[in-house]
Amino acid sequence: MSPRPLPHLRWGVAVMLCLASELNYLDRQTLSVLAATIQADLGLSDVAYSHITSTFLMSYTVMYAVAGRLVDALGTRRSFLIFVSGWSVANMLHGLARTALQLSFFRFLLGAAEPANFPAGLKAVSEWFPMRERALAVGIFNAGTAVGGAFAVPVVSFIALRWGWRWAFVGTGALGFAWVLAWALFYRLPQDHPRLSPAERALILGEDASSGEPRSEPSVSVRQVLRMREAWGCILARALTDPISYFLNFWIPKYLQAERGFTLAALGRYGWIPFAALAAGNIFSGAVPRWLISRGWPLDRARKATMLAVSCAMPVLCFAVTRVESQAWALAVVSALFFGHAAWGNITLPAEVFPRHAVGTVTGLGGALGGLMGVLTQLAIGWVVQNLSFAPIFTAISVAYLLALALVQLLIGELGRVREVTS
Repeated sequence: MSPRPLPHLRWGVAVMLCLASELNYLDRQTLSVLAATIQADLGLSDVAYSHITSTFLMSYTVMYAVAGRLVDALGTRRSFLIFVSGWSVANMLHGLARTALQLSFFRFLLGAAEPANFPAGLKAVSEWFPMRERALAVGIFNAGTAVGGAFAVPVVSFIALRWGWRWAFVGTGALGFAWVLAWALFYRLPQDHPRLSPAERALILGEDASSGEPRSEPSVSVRQVLRMREAWGCILARALTDPISYFLNFWIPKYLQAERGFTLAALGRYGWIPFAALAAGNIFSGAVPRWLISRGWPLDRARKATMLAVSCAMPVLCFAVTRVESQAWALAVVSALFFGHAAWGNITLPAEVFPRHAVGTVTGLGGALGGLMGVLTQLAIGWVVQNLSFAPIFTAISVAYLLALALVQLLIGELGRVREVTS
């Protein structure tokens, strides 16, 4: 007797992907929440802290480029099983660090395991969702990064204040193994899943002919991808906006403590709010275009109108954050910055342009260049913050989104039309 189909199973897949991203950022943000505490305990300067975050990004950058190809070769199921287990162990090892060098080494291991989450998640979305739903599905998947950040602040602060900062790494890392077990039991491709209804299977698999996206998966090389200007549009958009992600995640908790006077306890009470706004922004990035599409807008127009609105709002917010004086207003403006960053929707682009067998590769290349830019900017941020202030960082952020949108328009062109990767 065949098992009973589960209704709307593809959205259950999206929730599982969201939880993976939540764990990814929960583990990553544990250090950010504890930055001031660990700096005091180990005697680290801001420049030394920037070196530790850069060590993470060095391995993250290299593995992001490799991870896309690995995900395309291994498939989403095996990729998540391997890499979620890997980053969970790496995060737990942080609790053993006694020196800056040891902390950097464990950070390096974490950076080597974490990047596969994103090409694997985007590939799963391309496998399970028709084109018109992908922006929302990616928004749900990527919202997990913000949920993880929001969850990290109170949970990590509570564990650190009660049992010490080392146990915070152990506790957050251990959660990953529960997800790995659930994923092993739950995930299959839509054509193979025993709990997928015939109607939903037809919805998922039946769009390929009309979208121009083949179901078969011929191998693609990096050289083939890099010959396409659309790939460079996706990659360069990530190069401009990914460093902002790393700044927001690695430095804003520290900014709230160092510049705005938040204690660790106060950070635990209120520091989750920007990350909750980030989660809302991720949902917004897919929900608003989907709503516009339902009212007759083409996908290209709906997505770019959303991106343009966000790009125009960010300079205003970046100016405001350097001018407000109270803690409450600073937290509100920072939260709006987090929301706008997520609402721009940079990670969605490959799934709207490339066939599913190339999505992981393009995403990996974009993440790799974004990570390289992150390494360079992290080192620069450490020097600027220690010798000047945070204001020049916000000034640079204010123009990045408009530049990225211009590259999307010039290099990618129409969103929602799948391009053939030719040899």
